[in-house]
Amino acid sequence: MPITEPNPGEYRSTLRAPDDFDAFWARTLAEADAYPLDARFTPAWRRAIEVHDVTFAGFGGHPVKAWLALPAGTTSPLPCVVEYPGYGGGRGLAHECLLYAAAGYAHLVMDVRGQGSGWSHGDTPDPVGTGPQHPGFMTRGVLDPDTHYYRRVITDAVRAVAAARAFPLVDAARVAVTGESQGGGLALAVGALVPDLVAVAPDVPFLCDHRRGAELATAGPYREVTAYLAVHREHEAQVFRTLSYSDGVLFAERATAPALFSVAHMDASCPPSTVYAAYHRYAGPKQIEVYPFNGHEGGEAAQDATRLTFLDQTFAR
Repeated sequence: MPITEPNPGEYRSTLRAPDDFDAFWARTLAEADAYPLDARFTPAWRRAIEVHDVTFAGFGGHPVKAWLALPAGTTSPLPCVVEYPGYGGGRGLAHECLLYAAAGYAHLVMDVRGQGSGWSHGDTPDPVGTGPQHPGFMTRGVLDPDTHYYRRVITDAVRAVAAARAFPLVDAARVAVTGESQGGGLALAVGALVPDLVAVAPDVPFLCDHRRGAELATAGPYREVTAYLAVHREHEAQVFRTLSYSDGVLFAERATAPALFSVAHMDASCPPSTVYAAYHRYAGPKQIEVYPFNGHEGGEAAQDATRLTFLDQTFAR
């Protein structure tokens, strides 16, 4: 059921970063860098667009899958769009994600560990076990930032940019990140943790202002947090502290690449005020597309067209 927030664009989050937020992520990425990236590209599908089956080492050296698509016959390095799937989805099948390659770019779409059985196909397991959790991924390892599921996924997302840059026909100086919902939240995280990106394009981003999302959402994965705390009442402070380390509001204030956001004012899964919370904190040049009568689907194909125009402009600078 849609929600209606009065004046969501006026909301300002009061969330503040834990004192060790930056040190936590510096340590996490340094630990990941101890593993060779070992990015491998195997031709998988070819028509007017060719697609490579990608494997690279993510968090803990665990193998993470991706697809890399680009126009067939490419001989010179291209700008690259790195995309992260929405919650429950994976990289899909080789022929599914061709929009950016059709526009003349290289395109890497990362698989999300442990997901890919909700609405699109995935191939990457999450080999890390955790304690009790509500069904889903939000509360997996949620009592400790070191064991939380999104520590691993965000690390994978950062390493996905490095994997894209390892391909010889990708222009490493012109890489943008994007995604919808969960993918938008991951794009914000990577925008903060990889400082030399050309652009960040989060659509109806999830993982922003977790507490407000848990308090307001009437559908979607924020509800996993409320369901967990309905049973584990004693862990409220601990849970929201852990979640803050993956919060897009805190990443947004550390990201400086030009950004294109989108928000849907009838979004029951990612309440629009949570999107504005990240947007208002974003440290770089920014713009936002507003869809007053849409839910979590956001702008769909209309936003695709707007995003392509934004990418054309930013890649050309």
